[in-house]
Order: sequence, then structure tokens, then C-alpha cells
Amino acid sequence: MLSGRALEAFIQIRDLSKTYRMASATVHALRAVRLDIGQGEYLSVMGPSGSGKSTLFNMLGALDLPTSGGVTVAGLDLTSLSRRQLAYFRGHHIGYIFQAYNLIASHTAVENVAMPLIFGGVAQREAQQRAEAILDRVGLAHRLDHRPDELSGGQQQRVAIARALVYRPSIILADEPTGNLDLNTGEQIIQLLHRLGREDGLTVITATHDHKMLAVSDRIVWLKDGAIERVQSREEMDIRVGSVTVQEGE
Repeated sequence: MLSGRALEAFIQIRDLSKTYRMASATVHALRAVRLDIGQGEYLSVMGPSGSGKSTLFNMLGALDLPTSGGVTVAGLDLTSLSRRQLAYFRGHHIGYIFQAYNLIASHTAVENVAMPLIFGGVAQREAQQRAEAILDRVGLAHRLDHRPDELSGGQQQRVAIARALVYRPSIILADEPTGNLDLNTGEQIIQLLHRLGREDGLTVITATHDHKMLAVSDRIVWLKDGAIERVQSREEMDIRVGSVTVQEGE
């Protein structure tokens, strides 16, 4: 893992802006976003389509560079890195979880999870052992040799979570991880992600519309038109399935 600094400044986002120039218009995807994210924090990002969630995730995951401003992780300025250094950072310090699972259909659960390690130069036997161990942690020790089409949606997402964790990253970026799941299965995945994040001291950042996700979040960031509209702690909110309101007196 990256060496930690003060809790409130593990990730620093400073005046982060991203502008796309189209043929006849300029799109401001992010507008001077400023935010500190603590090591081990569970943060949920909310906002309508087009609010900037995906662009923010691309910046945090070192997949894209800002037009201005920057992101610093444990003192490391991502804008100062070369493409090769950014690729190394992504591969070793970021774990990605997607709504659509993104598993390889022809590969078994253990092969899907071991693949990032093998691509990173880990010996196949060690990669297999680490993949089996993390699949056991997510409750799939009995599904190691099953392909995605032999697994339920919830089981596929557990494989995706295992794949994200197998390289022992510092940060998990989860993009709508319960979007394709039913209510009960989504709740199980939320609790699993929360538990694993706490056990491993991970910083978990989710983009979500799922109010159940907010109930386990330390803070919620609301984006609108590329800017932070407000940031609230869980205690400041009255969270129910289907509704989110600020508590009276806040």
C-alpha cells in the first residue's frame, strides 16, 4: 500500500477542472473541485447523469489528466507522472469495480482474479494462490472453477471485487457496483465491500445512486454541473431506501 499521511489528506483534490472542446461547444466536465479524502474513508459520490462523476473517477484513477488543478495521493502529484508511471500507479494502487462486472466470459473465477497478477509479473502459482485466498474472503471458495455464465449476478460482482482487491491496492473505485443487482443482493454486496474496506484499511470511493450505499458511507459528495454542491457526513442525513433528506436541525 501507499504509505499513509494524515487521515484528512490522503487524497487531495485541488481546483480540479476538466474541459472538453466539442465542434461547436465547450463542455466543463469538472469545475475547480476541491476535496480532501481520508485514508480508510468510505466516500460516496452522488449526482445526476452529466454531473461529472465519471470524469472525477477518471482523474482519481489516473486514467485522464485535468485541464487544470490536480490530484495528490499520499504526497504523490499524479499530474507530474509520465504515462508509464501512471500505468504503474493504476496497476498497483487502484482497484476498479464496475456495474457490468467486466469479467472474461471464457475464464473461470480464479482465472479472472489471477489475471491482473500474472500481467503484473507475478508467478502463475503465486497468482493462483492469492486469487483463491481472496475468492475465499468474498465467499466464493466453492466457485473457483466456474465461468461467469455459471454464476449469479451477485457472485459475478463478488469475483469483480476479488479481482479489484487481489493486487492489494490502497484505493478502490467502485462505479455503480450494485446497479445490476436486485435489492437483497445489492445489500449483500454493499456490506461485503464495506467490511473488506475496513479490514484492509482501504479508501473506498463509489459513484452511486443506491441509497443503501450511502448508509455505510462516512461522507457523501453531491456533484452538480461539474462542481461540488455539498458534502455531508452520514450523521447529517436521514437515509431511507428511496429517499435521502437532511436531518432537522442541520
